[in-house]
Amino acid sequence: MGLPRVTLTGMELRGRTGIITGGGIRVGRALALGLARAGVDVFIHYNRSDGPARETAEMARRLGVRAAVGSVDLSDPSTASELVKMATERLGSPSILVNSASGFPSDTIRNVDLDAWRATLDLTLGAPVFATQAFADALPDDLDGSVVNITDVRTHAPYREHFSYIVAKGGIDTFTRTAALQLAPRIRVNAVALGVILPPGSEDDDYALRLAEDLPLGRVGGTDPVVAAALALLENDFITGEIVRVDGGGHLV
Repeated sequence: MGLPRVTLTGMELRGRTGIITGGGIRVGRALALGLARAGVDVFIHYNRSDGPARETAEMARRLGVRAAVGSVDLSDPSTASELVKMATERLGSPSILVNSASGFPSDTIRNVDLDAWRATLDLTLGAPVFATQAFADALPDDLDGSVVNITDVRTHAPYREHFSYIVAKGGIDTFTRTAALQLAPRIRVNAVALGVILPPGSEDDDYALRLAEDLPLGRVGGTDPVVAAALALLENDFITGEIVRVDGGGHLV
């Protein structure tokens, strides 16, 4: 006897509700709008970017979905449960979670202090962990769920600075694999690792172009490839624990 035939229908996104942390600006905004284009009602989390978050929500509504915004300070990971509760009250039970919010402090092992270290780990690692926990606890029994974490390709070739950030993102890599194992089979957990996508907030486009010169593909990625990778991970219901690099081949050099 051969193996049984299995037909994969994939995870239908249209009509679902998704939470996007840090969804008002930059990569988070692109992810929120990508989900909206796929028919997902989006709850856009922000901390201080109230105006941009509301603007993103309005852009999502023009794409034909429901959208709401809400603010909690994820530098205190205990607020993650309030975030999930808020999204549920406004849009219904979320079955998609995108952990995008993150800091990007400049430090090294020689100059980082304890308070800064804790602050970075709380926001960049602790918040995704406890948001995922709250998401899993709140997921109704009749729904499957999917989580996408945003990480960094440089966890394997660390920056000379941004020490606490890259350690936290390394934790996201391990968290992705561990949560995928522990939350299976009903909740899948994957990640997208970013390379040269946008210039850091303090830099201009020329900075990103200079970084991209050394990539095999020789160009800045922009946010579209990130959105495409995230949607692929959400839709493919036979992938979990995977970290997809979107880096223009940067890991090869």
